[in-house]
Amino acid sequence: MPATPTPVTCYPASDPGFAAVPVDDLLAGEADLIARIKLCYGIDRDGFERDVLTLVHRYAACVHLLPATADNYFSKPGGLLRLGLETAFFSLQGTDAHIFSGRMSISARRQLEPRWRHATFIAGLCCELHRLMSHIIVTDAAGEAWPAFLQPLADWLATRGSERYFLRWRPQAVEARGLGLFALPHVVPPAVMADLSEGNTVIVPHLLASIGGIPVYRDHNILDELVRRSLALVIDRNLVASADRYGSPQYGSHLERYLVDALRRLTSGNSAWAANREKSRLWFGQDGLFLVWPGAAEDVHQLLEADQLAGIPKAPETMLELLLAAGVFEAAAAGRSTWSIQPPGAKAPLEAVKLSAPAILLAGIDPPPVALPQALEFKPAQASAPVAPQTPAPVPPLAPLAPLKSGTQLSLIPPPEPAADSDVRVAPVVETPGSASPEPATTPPSATFALQAPMRLNPVVRDALAEAVRTLNDGMGPPTVCTVAQGVFVPLEEFGRRGVQPSLAMRALTEANLLVKPNRNGPPTLSREFNGNPTVGIVLDPRCVSGLDLLGFAAPPAEGS
Repeated sequence: MPATPTPVTCYPASDPGFAAVPVDDLLAGEADLIARIKLCYGIDRDGFERDVLTLVHRYAACVHLLPATADNYFSKPGGLLRLGLETAFFSLQGTDAHIFSGRMSISARRQLEPRWRHATFIAGLCCELHRLMSHIIVTDAAGEAWPAFLQPLADWLATRGSERYFLRWRPQAVEARGLGLFALPHVVPPAVMADLSEGNTVIVPHLLASIGGIPVYRDHNILDELVRRSLALVIDRNLVASADRYGSPQYGSHLERYLVDALRRLTSGNSAWAANREKSRLWFGQDGLFLVWPGAAEDVHQLLEADQLAGIPKAPETMLELLLAAGVFEAAAAGRSTWSIQPPGAKAPLEAVKLSAPAILLAGIDPPPVALPQALEFKPAQASAPVAPQTPAPVPPLAPLAPLKSGTQLSLIPPPEPAADSDVRVAPVVETPGSASPEPATTPPSATFALQAPMRLNPVVRDALAEAVRTLNDGMGPPTVCTVAQGVFVPLEEFGRRGVQPSLAMRALTEANLLVKPNRNGPPTLSREFNGNPTVGIVLDPRCVSGLDLLGFAAPPAEGS
């Protein structure tokens, strides 16, 4: 009789969900942070329990063990609770260095100061409350969905006697911060709002504007400024810690709101961003709204740097990729992110980015700008000069940074003979490891070198690398990188000089598959002479740098070579 086959191991497919633990047990796990908040608040025990701990308890009842994101920052159970508490703490801490209601008398400010601090704490605590409505669906074991608009999650679980609940993430959820205003009454009772509004008419509007993501054009919202800065700091710290312990989460996914907010602030308050004026950053024509790039990116960086926001990208390439991925900008074509425009009075075409909808920046501006009667896009085919056969149309000086193929000519001058060495741009020395003579990698004379890295790369590493690669261009000082046989050699000390740990840079580049190993069985680093000194560095895949002739590089070494 044949033996009975061994049964196949079964793996349960059911979602374990989250336990419906009491709110007091949730807060017991955050006792250290709550104690720091009490110390920072600086009031007696009774006042703290009345003014702060009650709100924290109500907030915990709303968010319970829900994570803030599916697979990014604060993605573990209880992530949304921790995110709110940390942001509230740092926002409250920041009030010590700011003066609210500066135009009022000292006595009036003394009366309002505690209310401003209380409102700032609330704004930090509830800054991501909108996620309950926009990003998640919570159900009980019977499949009944939690009505997030009607009551806190803990109250709903108690009324249904549920011991566990389950979470689904909404596909392609869109951030709608205004939804947080509908959940705010679950956390902040009307009596607290009445107390905040006593003796003033600005604290509650500024609080609601901050939670709902509504700009206050005619007044400086210091409260929102503190919350935005604190939230960026908290998320950046969590991303760094997550990368060290759990792998590499997606960097930059939370930055679109800050970049769009900066674009709106510049549009409404910076004279250089007045639409359709001479030398303006902003041009509005029949074919859409355009921003001169990368000049606009430099203005955004200066504004956000003054805000002291953590983790904000510095490189225009990083900002461009983030805003393209968020749907704020519209790409010109496949493989080409920027547009060429020629505004009235411009002597040459300008590189620009196009807004997917003009209302992103122009909504709320009074009076609204009027579009020019003509289209702004510059089409090279309309140029009067003849175009050489087998060559693309002329490209403006700041053309999109796409990889160039061998033989591509970017000017109207016929291609020179191959023997004319003086007409060929020679990149820094290319050296094959172990070879006796260097091999030059050539690029067309008008090529522009720039980093083209995927958005998943750590923005801190990307900015440092982009600055180093940019030195390959004429007029950017002595090159701090050079080409070798298999790619671009970047000394590790270049990351250190820019405040990035070389180990972090190597790990991020390896995870993004941007490195080329000199020997597949050897270390990822290469030691060579650079500027007369023995130097250790990494080799960057040449496909990540626009402007290089890829045919001038050797293929990666075979396994075991």
